[in-house]
Amino acid sequence: MIADITVTEKSFGPKVLMSNIKFSIDDGEKIGVIGRNGVGKSTLFGILAGTDKDFTGDIIYRRGTTVVATAQEHHDMKDTTVLQYVLAGLPEYPQLSHIIETYPMTMGDDMKMIEEYTAALQRFDDKGFYQIEEQIERELTHFQLPDIAHRPFSTLSGGQKRLVEVVKIMHSDAHLALVDEPTNHMDYVAKAQFIDWLAQAREAVLVITHDRDVLQQMDRIVELKDGSSASYKGNYDAYLRQNAVSTGSQMNEFELIEKRIINLKQKVIDYQRLKEKSRNAGTIQKFKRLEETSRKELAELQAKEKPTFWIDKESVAELNYKVAGQYDKFKAKNVRIGLRSDDSRSKHILVSARDLALGYGDTILFDGIDIDLREGEAMELRGRNGAGKTTLIKRLLGDTVSTLFDGELTLDSHVRVGIYEQEVSPEYFNIPLAEAIEKMHLDRNLAISTTKIRQLMSDYLFTEGDGKVPIRRLSGGQKARFQLIAMLANDPQLLILDEPTNHLDLPSIEEMESALAKYNGAVLYVSHDDYFRKAIGGEVLQIGKV
Repeated sequence: MIADITVTEKSFGPKVLMSNIKFSIDDGEKIGVIGRNGVGKSTLFGILAGTDKDFTGDIIYRRGTTVVATAQEHHDMKDTTVLQYVLAGLPEYPQLSHIIETYPMTMGDDMKMIEEYTAALQRFDDKGFYQIEEQIERELTHFQLPDIAHRPFSTLSGGQKRLVEVVKIMHSDAHLALVDEPTNHMDYVAKAQFIDWLAQAREAVLVITHDRDVLQQMDRIVELKDGSSASYKGNYDAYLRQNAVSTGSQMNEFELIEKRIINLKQKVIDYQRLKEKSRNAGTIQKFKRLEETSRKELAELQAKEKPTFWIDKESVAELNYKVAGQYDKFKAKNVRIGLRSDDSRSKHILVSARDLALGYGDTILFDGIDIDLREGEAMELRGRNGAGKTTLIKRLLGDTVSTLFDGELTLDSHVRVGIYEQEVSPEYFNIPLAEAIEKMHLDRNLAISTTKIRQLMSDYLFTEGDGKVPIRRLSGGQKARFQLIAMLANDPQLLILDEPTNHLDLPSIEEMESALAKYNGAVLYVSHDDYFRKAIGGEVLQIGKV
């Protein structure tokens, strides 16, 4: 065991976020951390990385354990290059390179310094640091970040910085790597390389992710729920099976508590009546004592919050009728995605392309593209980052910045389009959520009212308090749910989805997949989530080289 984690309390003001987090990490173990949006996954990450010390509990690492983590924020980078940033984050590299570069100028005949210098040379070689710069540049190229090694780190986009963080982790050779949402900005090739590294890595890795392809590679999954943690041995499929069984047991326990509460309420009434009818002092005291005992137990049981119950839809289909009935009664509230699914819509062509070639300036990104997308059909745009998928989508929506080299691309002029984008438009950043929902509707000349805003917020798991929070301060999952509201505001006939599963938790992803399965409009999507691609299906249109 290299780490023993116990968080007995982590609070934000009066709100207790965590109260019973406990698990350990073994050498070389791959652990996936999951949980609904807002349960504290990123907070736990900060605690494990040592950046958040405001909690009660103990994070005990075995002596000599080297821990590396993807950084959440980057400050005061100045002119630090990407390569310098990655190298500075590698355990031992800064110290060893400092000795190797500076000692020859000062050590002279000092035997202690000569020995330290010789040991540093040997250690530098043992760690493979003589080849490390070349390896890092090659890895950056694999992640489609060529020619950035010597660029200032501060000039990178948010997505590029996250990829550089993953490259840093992959070359750290630490005992434990902490990685937060590593695949959100990766294309399918980079993601496959990350998963290959994960399978072969000697270090223990703790990954916060809802990427089911990554979770399928785990040795154990730790779920954060209701302020506590539960550990499930095995990968994602094993978690689903175990979760269905444990949730069934938890529902039985909760149902017994509910029955006990009803029973105790009646006992309190009965003891109170018996006490009032009694004339004997000893009997009165006896019923008074029984009433007080029942009231105390009742108060304790009523103070318990209802647990969060979620079982994946495939496991639900296999439940017996009794457990299925319990689940239908107790299941956790999920997002309600309102997609029209009537069969009255026609099957005419919404998107058409013939021998399409697009690019910028004199450079062609792709050519020879043909599209024939009708209502009721799905099409996946598949290609590496930078191949032109986003360029095609922007051109379809009327952007003329790109160059049309050949062919044609048309969108039915009467079709209503809903767009799910990875990034929220900057115009909403400083606006509170409720006002942003109103502005988004009004900007599109769509009807909106205070009642409808409240309903939308409820449907997408926002509280009344969330409505006053500026969009920029929402979590990644909350921003994703706002994007869903924006996408569906105009009852679209065509959905354009750009990596829609990023930032959503597992129940929300499943709800989206279920809603899309019933949807009779057309879906044009980009996704590197193999589970999502399998669920949505449709024709695959390759953009650029495989």
